[in-house]
Amino acid sequence: MQAPAPAAGLASIAAPAAAPTSPQPHTIAYDRYSLIIDGKPTYLWSGSFHYWRLPSPDLWADVLQKMKAAGFNAVEIYFDWGYHSPRRGVYDFSGIRDVDRLLDMARDAGIYVIARPGPYINAETDAGGFPGWLVTTAGKPRSTAPDYTAAYREWMTEIDRILARHQLTDGRGTVLLYQVENELYDDSADTRRYMQDIEDKAHADGITVPLIGNHNDNFFTGVGAVDMPGYDSYPADFDCTRPERWNNVYDFASERKRLTRSPLFFPEFQGGAFDVWGGPGYEACRKLTGPDFERVFYESNIAAGSTMQNFYMTYGGINWGWLSSPGVYTSYDYGAPITANRTLTTKYDQQKLIGYMTQAVPSLARTDAVATSAPDNPRLRVNARVNPEDGTRFYILRHADATDTSNDTTHLRIALGTKTETTVPQQPGTAIRIDGRDSKVLLANVHFGKQDLAYSTSELMTQLSLGDRDIAVLYGRHDEDGETVLRYAAEPTTQVIDGKVAMHWDAATHTLRLNYRHDGLARVAVHQGDSTLLLLIGDNEAAIRFWQLPTQAGPILLRGPYLARTAIHDGDRLALTGDTDAAGEIEVFTAPDTRGFSWNGVPVAANVTASASLQAHLDGPTPVSLPHLTTWHISEAAPEIAPAFDDSAWKAADRATTPNPYWNHKLPILDADDYDFHHGNVWYRGHFKATGKETAILLGANTGVHLGNHGIFTAWLNGHFLGNNPSGAQQFPIDPRWLKAGGDNVVSVLVENTGHLQEEHSGTFREPRGLIGASFAGAPTDIRWKIQGNVGGEALPDPIRGPFNAGGFYGERMGWHLPGFSDGRWATTTLPRATDKPGVDWYRTSFRLDLPAGQDVPIALRIHDIAPHHYRAIIFINGWQMGRYISDVGPQTDFELPAGLLNTHGDNTIAIASWSTAQDGGLGEVSLVAQGNLRSALHVGTVAAPDYEQVMQAQRALSKPAKGDATK
Repeated sequence: MQAPAPAAGLASIAAPAAAPTSPQPHTIAYDRYSLIIDGKPTYLWSGSFHYWRLPSPDLWADVLQKMKAAGFNAVEIYFDWGYHSPRRGVYDFSGIRDVDRLLDMARDAGIYVIARPGPYINAETDAGGFPGWLVTTAGKPRSTAPDYTAAYREWMTEIDRILARHQLTDGRGTVLLYQVENELYDDSADTRRYMQDIEDKAHADGITVPLIGNHNDNFFTGVGAVDMPGYDSYPADFDCTRPERWNNVYDFASERKRLTRSPLFFPEFQGGAFDVWGGPGYEACRKLTGPDFERVFYESNIAAGSTMQNFYMTYGGINWGWLSSPGVYTSYDYGAPITANRTLTTKYDQQKLIGYMTQAVPSLARTDAVATSAPDNPRLRVNARVNPEDGTRFYILRHADATDTSNDTTHLRIALGTKTETTVPQQPGTAIRIDGRDSKVLLANVHFGKQDLAYSTSELMTQLSLGDRDIAVLYGRHDEDGETVLRYAAEPTTQVIDGKVAMHWDAATHTLRLNYRHDGLARVAVHQGDSTLLLLIGDNEAAIRFWQLPTQAGPILLRGPYLARTAIHDGDRLALTGDTDAAGEIEVFTAPDTRGFSWNGVPVAANVTASASLQAHLDGPTPVSLPHLTTWHISEAAPEIAPAFDDSAWKAADRATTPNPYWNHKLPILDADDYDFHHGNVWYRGHFKATGKETAILLGANTGVHLGNHGIFTAWLNGHFLGNNPSGAQQFPIDPRWLKAGGDNVVSVLVENTGHLQEEHSGTFREPRGLIGASFAGAPTDIRWKIQGNVGGEALPDPIRGPFNAGGFYGERMGWHLPGFSDGRWATTTLPRATDKPGVDWYRTSFRLDLPAGQDVPIALRIHDIAPHHYRAIIFINGWQMGRYISDVGPQTDFELPAGLLNTHGDNTIAIASWSTAQDGGLGEVSLVAQGNLRSALHVGTVAAPDYEQVMQAQRALSKPAKGDATK
């Protein structure tokens, strides 16, 4: 497929086309204004997406198409080292880790890729993207230490060979930029050498696109300097408990001044916020960074001269399995424009409105700040920018205090190519309104198609040319006044097709002035000579229903559907695809020789409108009902508690040395990572010969402490429950009757691992996980420890689902989470169910789905407790771990079950492991909920993964000693 080749406006972005017989190389340059692609200045409007947080590859294409449809011309992608490497020397790029497929999807969607391969990525993910096996190596991370260098070079060799073959410069893909490391703020000589080493390695691996950084004020010059430095900025911070609280706007003037050879670039500008265990939930984060935030802050970046904005996140996704770092929970929705279940929000609508404009006015890619008169209302401020070559002007208007919530009106004095300024709007009794936290980008002296726009107090969404006709979409807030002035050599012929629009021709200035109120959608046709213009003037609600799609014959414009995905010309007909959320109209503005169109492969009957468009009716989705989860099978699942449990096959936790400098506790070493158990819950069983004088046991554990302390461990002595505790130490009293003096006694401890800390520069990702110490009060009794985590440790019996999917619960080790396991002999129960017995219970049920063909129905599993209880549940769908729920912490209660993992046309198995951490545990009510319902072009294939028999066979193979093993 051909890569996108930006030129003037959205119309310049090429549609997917047949792959050329030979790759067509592209050039990438830059100056202090912008990126320059194939010689054309380009405004980069980009969003972040993590493929590894969406383990259903067909849904990657869905997200990329939705981004493209919103006007994004780039996607920024982290590549998670730990996601691809379960053990040293082993790298998996197949199935849900198929990066080649991902990059092909980006190419087919016609969207550029900003690649961020680390080695460190942060991203609120386990160890910041470092693999679990790196914990047990020596060498300071993110430095030139030999051990660390050998490790990261291994990763770069693997990922770079994939990225290199998808570069835009070679014409084989759309990889546009390559980020070196991530958020590395240290400026020491060693760090600079480390940066330079990564850059040299990337070049040696065939990377030819520009190297970028997000290290704020570092690596501009000297050793380790990147081609294009960048700034990360999160002006709203991350406290979603107060979504109404705003900080003021920072203008980035000093940063813009410092950048003398590259554009003002935001590799990460706030697109949402992560939420923490016990937090307010992601809807609060979406409100904190909602459409008003986007207008004010993203347009302030335009006012500062930025031509490269990437928003973190545009689609956040799911921390499925044990992907997350300790501070965040399963959902990584992030309050993003596209929710974790892939539905579109008002934030998406606002990003689309601005994004379309950045592509529709190519002059925006090269502007200088210019002086302008202040608004006549001192509560407001305006910044002006001008393109030095064509004179296009941009006026960015908002409150002087961005936190101001008052409603205000003003007039502006703008330059229209003369020595004097013109006060706008000109119509008496009208003004420009800024209600509350709002911002507007108003244009003057804009040329598009054959049109000459003097100015508009409405905002421009997009423009395109269809044959001999130009079309422009203007919009404003509902019920606000608008004024648009166009220049013509002589008085044109005008026609108001729809709405109320007053027109005034000024022969002295050769201008046509239109005055109106933004209410629904007005339509005006203007004709002069061979120039025809259709103005579509709407309020925000009307504007967001427009979609612009590229085709091989040029752009088209659609109005009406929930989403427009693709358009292909086939002779005199169009083949359109997209989604509808309800029955309604679709209107298509296309070339005059187009006779009709199809929608999702089905021809539709269309009529020609007074606007010379094609209009038809589209059906909405049919209603969907989901099965009730009434009967569950249940089994107790913590035999490790019993003293007689056989742990002879477990690893002995008896090591006396470790390369990990973070182990600074007594011996033996109990850190689970030292025994290759990097993710999930871990069991310890300590054997000791009791003297009878032991009065208490002091247990210390580290479950992962960050932004709260929600990890936990529970302990038993000879089957008697001692209690629970979060990360840290706790002394538990011992009843003398529990001890067998002179005999073998067993203390059983179940420890949660909520993830490894993100690494900054000190090595904190190596902080131990699991038990860190144990001792008795009353007697110096020695304890011999055994440890068991996920089956195989780093050697995975289920590499398809990968290293983060399963932990050390007995049921996980026995395959109870997998489809195909026979639970017919288990007892049955209904939910909710309460228990006063601490430990682990497993619940399983099955159900069948047969969703309507051609519909996209995001489904979630919901756990509901009337009152909080002390238990935490792990949720599996068809063997995939898709959720971690903590009843007494929250906030998440709904867990997305992505199509592809969920069988939408067949049988499904739910397994839930409930760990009751006190005497008031159990499991709440469990149900399936539909989070949306769309008639859609989306098709999702099943993600192939092994069932119970296949995984058990692999586990048996792992347990066999190698041929010639002396321990056989």
